[in-house]
Amino acid sequence: MPAATLRHLHIVLGDQLDPTASGFDGFDPQQDAIWMAEVDEESTHVPSSKQRIALFLSAMRHAAHAWRSQGMTVHYQPIDAADNTGSLAGELDRSIRQLRPQGLIMTAPGEWRVLQALRTTAQAHGLPLDVREDRHFMSSVRDFADHARGRKQIRMEYWYREMRTRHSVLMEGSPPQPIGGKWNFDEDNRESFGKEGPQIRRVPLRHAPDDITREVIDLVNRRFGEHPGTLAASADGFGWPVTRPQALQSLDDFMSHRLPHFGRHQDAMWTGEPWLYHAHIASALNIKLLDPREVIASAEQAYHAGRAELAAVEGFVRQILGWREYVRGIYWTRMPEYLECNALAADQDLPGFFWTGETEANCLRQAIGQTLRHGYAHHIQRLMVTGLYGLLLGVHPKAMHAWYLGVYVDAVEWVELPNTLGMSQFGDGGLMASKPYAASGKYIDRMSNYCAGCRYRPAEATGPDACPFTTLYWDFLMRHEARLAKNPRMVMQVRNLSRIPEERREAIRLKAAAIRRAT
Repeated sequence: MPAATLRHLHIVLGDQLDPTASGFDGFDPQQDAIWMAEVDEESTHVPSSKQRIALFLSAMRHAAHAWRSQGMTVHYQPIDAADNTGSLAGELDRSIRQLRPQGLIMTAPGEWRVLQALRTTAQAHGLPLDVREDRHFMSSVRDFADHARGRKQIRMEYWYREMRTRHSVLMEGSPPQPIGGKWNFDEDNRESFGKEGPQIRRVPLRHAPDDITREVIDLVNRRFGEHPGTLAASADGFGWPVTRPQALQSLDDFMSHRLPHFGRHQDAMWTGEPWLYHAHIASALNIKLLDPREVIASAEQAYHAGRAELAAVEGFVRQILGWREYVRGIYWTRMPEYLECNALAADQDLPGFFWTGETEANCLRQAIGQTLRHGYAHHIQRLMVTGLYGLLLGVHPKAMHAWYLGVYVDAVEWVELPNTLGMSQFGDGGLMASKPYAASGKYIDRMSNYCAGCRYRPAEATGPDACPFTTLYWDFLMRHEARLAKNPRMVMQVRNLSRIPEERREAIRLKAAAIRRAT
């Protein structure tokens, strides 16, 4: 396509691979072109894992190949091109100079930093940048802003109920009421496996790398060899869906084989079992290979067909329709200030073992180890193992955020930042969470068998066998006692703290200080 005839350059980012997105509205193959760029900056502004880099690059290359086969012009800059500038802004600047489009169009991106960089570049060239609403989501940022207006605390539960009603999901009757008479079944969905462990073990569908993905794996291992994690050209070494057909296969695999067992054990953990009964479709959702509407409809169909119990289906739907839409609203109505929130004044560095998994604490070794191998850990491993440790140790929220954003294949900043900084680290001081998710090693012992294979004792806070979680839990309560005493949901924990004599408090403080020095 001669540059003089180029009307619109349609910018497509690595998490925008839906061909029905608003950014494609009005696309004319005779006048317009797609623009995509692989750049080092998106893998290095936080040190991204090999699994995460490979997912984005492979999915982007597959999408570009599909669009070209449909007769669309795609200006695609590979990461190893000799003239690659290394940044999205640099690549867009170069392309504008070469292609001379009359305007730029894109679906709203998933990261504030990226949006600002692209807007600045467009302005520098005096070009209009048409940023369109992301129809992938079932609510708009404006919808959420209207819901949040005037609220000091923005609880997901009330937003979730509003979304259930608006979209008639798991509702019945007139006026509409939740099926089963309850909005959520949390109490039914918090069981451990017990001593017997998970009784049904079925590894989720893993997709063998094709030629495009194998090329990407080789490139990532060469170019980003020092980045965290491992990557190999096999279904076990990298098996995430990178195309629309693969994503649909993964969705069907979950609905058919794991959704029926998902509900009551969704918070449980088990040694050597990274997958359990979870969906493993978050990355496909977040790069827009799946639409949340079809995911929710599939879960509802499973319930109505009698293939899954209501508690399992509701628990899953809440993650998609409630939590996912909620954190996006928090992100876009609070940025850029939200990134700087640090309500507990946490200032510790991230422990080095977060990059290696080499630690004597078995729960951390299990959660971090599988994260580095697969780019994946389920929500309780993130919230109540790695996240809990960072909270209790006092790691700076931005350091925790950078780690989570870098290591997980499903991490895009709009979803990751509120989950990490707000929910996990209480950095926003209670905007999202009604209390810090602080717990001792006894919680991990109750929800897993990790402690059985660990040299530390979850009931002990001092001494050579003290569990670091338990030591740091009591130290956390002591450090923030005045603040936590004002929180109605922390009354019992603060009351238990008040029973500890000063001599034992000092022993806990000394043990906590030793843990910090060692990390």
